[in-house]
Amino acid sequence: QVQLVESGGGLVQPGGSLRLSCVGSTTINNIRVMAWHRQAPGKQRELVADINSGGSTNYVNSAKGRFTISRGNAKNTVYLQMNSLKPEDTAVYYCNIVSRFNTAYWGQGTQVTVSS
Repeated sequence: QVQLVESGGGLVQPGGSLRLSCVGSTTINNIRVMAWHRQAPGKQRELVADINSGGSTNYVNSAKGRFTISRGNAKNTVYLQMNSLKPEDTAVYYCNIVSRFNTAYWGQGTQVTVSS
């Protein structure tokens, strides 16, 4: 079974940057979309950014201009560069990969805390 492993989370001051990484344990074929979601305490999980097989990207309004999603050279790798972080970005961030057959894979999550 494919496992997604996220890394790169941590504690950062407001205005700082973090780069999240997600790597699959094995190659995932027929990927339709790769995405990052987040869930803050007491809130529903929300889509932060995604990138489809054609390279088109989509961002939640609050992330536009600050976050960048990208794919790695390996087919099962995706990154999220987060700049100008704000306290409201504090959440657990989850990697998500969906195949063309709508099989969804999720990582275990990585904590991002933005605080002075």
